[in-house]
Amino acid sequence: MKYIVLLGDGMADEPIEALGGRTPLAAASTPVMDDLAGKGRMGMVCNVPTGMSPGSDVANLSVLGYNPRENYSGRSPLEALSVGVSMEPDDIIFRANIVTLSESEPYGEKIILDHSSGEISTADADILMDAIREAFNSEEIRFHTGTSYRHICVWKKGRAAELIPPHDHLGEPAGAYLPREPILREMMERSFDILNNHPLNLERAARGENKANSLWFWGAGTKPSIGSFFEKTGLKGTMISAVDLLKGIAVGAGMEVVEVPGANGSLHTNYEGKAAAAAKALLEDGNDFVYIHVEGPDEMGHQGSIEHKIQSIEWLDSRLLKPLKEAMDASGQPYRMLILPDHPTPIRIRTHTSDPVPYILYDSTREQKKISRYTEAEAAAAGPVLTEGWRLMDQLLHE
Repeated sequence: MKYIVLLGDGMADEPIEALGGRTPLAAASTPVMDDLAGKGRMGMVCNVPTGMSPGSDVANLSVLGYNPRENYSGRSPLEALSVGVSMEPDDIIFRANIVTLSESEPYGEKIILDHSSGEISTADADILMDAIREAFNSEEIRFHTGTSYRHICVWKKGRAAELIPPHDHLGEPAGAYLPREPILREMMERSFDILNNHPLNLERAARGENKANSLWFWGAGTKPSIGSFFEKTGLKGTMISAVDLLKGIAVGAGMEVVEVPGANGSLHTNYEGKAAAAAKALLEDGNDFVYIHVEGPDEMGHQGSIEHKIQSIEWLDSRLLKPLKEAMDASGQPYRMLILPDHPTPIRIRTHTSDPVPYILYDSTREQKKISRYTEAEAAAAGPVLTEGWRLMDQLLHE
């Protein structure tokens, strides 16, 4: 038996008036997911334990079968693992976004315009991070380039700080959400002076693109200890994701990380490449388990784009799930598949919630025959919510 998790980050949502009271998932054309929902079973699962922040870090640990209350030590350290950052137990690790702030006001009054700087390319971001490193790197502080707008700062023997993610407050003045820790706030303010008139940002502005003109710190944590996925399950696992967070979780769990050319964590990612990489991992490379993460629905939720969120869901279905299912069926290899989001990212609020999400659990050897649609409403009608999301992995592997 082979095992597949296909995770559409932030795919779940709320009913939207502009869609006639439907969610983006319900409004999307998803014939392959609908078919699997009818041949398997649906339900609702809560991947974020009560009292914990509804981040993709907590939720994806849960989906992978790790109890977040026992295995979570912060988001940024997981991302740091993915880019090979060395960490000591007393280091504090931060996510260092490069964001777009408005330009004319004093720093505390600047508006948070874009948490992703127009989904800046990693190549462009690295040029800007070189300027940040030149200004700030020391024996105490080190910056590391990640992917797109997502970067890492290590503060050796640092102090924990209460920090707020920028994507939770788009369109608002920055002042109320700036860190109280003086070192972090000073670097953020100085970074604007360094980046706003950087030649690369002047070129971006001339092309009508958002400037990547400020650092923004959040997601602090300490060196993680997740535990081996193989020792936990007996399965050789592979992670396919464009996002450093998921790659870091995989590194921490001792899973193989597959890099897919053109996979970039945006709406226009390489869906077909992810499908091909998953099929190869399972059918040619001797892996037992593959976790495929698609960031697009979450990014479109943060951007508040109904049209693009629907598009990302439809492309996940038609350009990734369809060819992957065809490859698995053609191989004759029995397989089980879990399809779900990690958390909702509702268009209404443009950030994450802790609400339950719909899942499909499909077994190629136990097909049912009923007509279903993969929607939040139909999944909710299927039965009680599984409140300890990390236990769903046991159902995928052992039920």
